[in-house]
Amino acid sequence: MTLRVDLDSPIPVYRQIVDALRLELVNGSFAPGDQLPPVRQLAMDLGIHFNTVAEAYRILSEEGWLDLKRRRGAVVIARAKPGRPEPETSGQFIRRLQELVAEGRAQGLAPQQIARELKVLAEGLKK
Repeated sequence: MTLRVDLDSPIPVYRQIVDALRLELVNGSFAPGDQLPPVRQLAMDLGIHFNTVAEAYRILSEEGWLDLKRRRGAVVIARAKPGRPEPETSGQFIRRLQELVAEGRAQGLAPQQIARELKVLAEGLKK
C-alpha cells in the first residue's frame, strides 16, 4: 500500500488518511481479514504523529470498515452493502462534488479535463 499525505494541504492529515484508505477499501484493494499496517509503523512511514493515524483508523472503524483490537491491530472486516441513503446524503454528496469541481477550476484545471475525469470515474462505477 502506498499512502501519501500532504502536510501543506488545508485538509487535515487524519482526513487525508481516512479518504485514501476508504478509497482503497471501496475499490476492493483489501479483503476482509487483511491487516492494515500498525499505527506506529504507518505514522513513522508518513512522518506524522501516531495519534493522527490512530484517529483515522478509529473513524474507519466507526464507519464499519475496520475491527480494532489491542495488540492485534486494524483488521478489515466484511461490510454489508449500504441500504437506501437518507435524502440529505444525496444533497451532501452533490454539494461536495460541486465544491471539488470548483476547487479544481480555481486551481487551473480546464473544464474539459474535469469532465473527462468525472466520466472515467462514472465508467468505473458501472463495473
